[in-house]
Amino acid sequence: MDVYEAVHSRRAVRAFTEEPVPRAALERVLAAAARSPSGGNLQPWHTYVLTGAPLAELKERARERGATGDPGDERQYRMYPPEPKSPYRERRSAAAAQRFGALGIRRGDTEARRAAVGENWRCFGAPCLLLCYIDRDMGAAQWADLGMYLQTVMLLLRAEGLHSCPQMAWSVYHRTVADVVSPPPELVLFAGVSIGFADLSAPYARVDRAPLGETVTFLDDRDRGGPRERASP
Repeated sequence: MDVYEAVHSRRAVRAFTEEPVPRAALERVLAAAARSPSGGNLQPWHTYVLTGAPLAELKERARERGATGDPGDERQYRMYPPEPKSPYRERRSAAAAQRFGALGIRRGDTEARRAAVGENWRCFGAPCLLLCYIDRDMGAAQWADLGMYLQTVMLLLRAEGLHSCPQMAWSVYHRTVADVVSPPPELVLFAGVSIGFADLSAPYARVDRAPLGETVTFLDDRDRGGPRERASP
């Protein structure tokens, strides 16, 4: 699979089949992903991969907490700004509308939305879950390295014919996750990534991205002495 195809075909899949993920494929992906950019070669990622009984146990524990409306453990990092400003607020709102709309869930249907969010604890049916940790002493630059590592993992999974869904949601129940994987105390859970074969019969929305002109500014010889121009949409 060519890199552009991997990028364009990658999406947050929220419906997987039960088909097992080959261990050899995971090992190939994770070995190659170790080549991800890393400032100072710190390689700050610490990864756990769960399948079978350990994953089943984690799913059940998280499901039980979610079923009671448990808001989760103390946050170890902030997922989003408390009050996102424009245009980020609109982008987030539009993405939620597209996702729930594809599932036939109306805006005011709180119960259905809660049930859809609760699917996180089932890994959306995926038979494999990657959990990515980082040492709490690391700074913003190393968290950026973590993001590049996970993106590399997800693109390599596409090359193996696999799909994924990154889930910061697992950090909400990080104590429950720790009860299963027993990480060293200095590690912070950043996110999980559900991995498997996509259930192609399930409805989904291909969430829009902002046009290039909103996020990219080109500067070149033509701009010297004149106003800056943004990229065309």
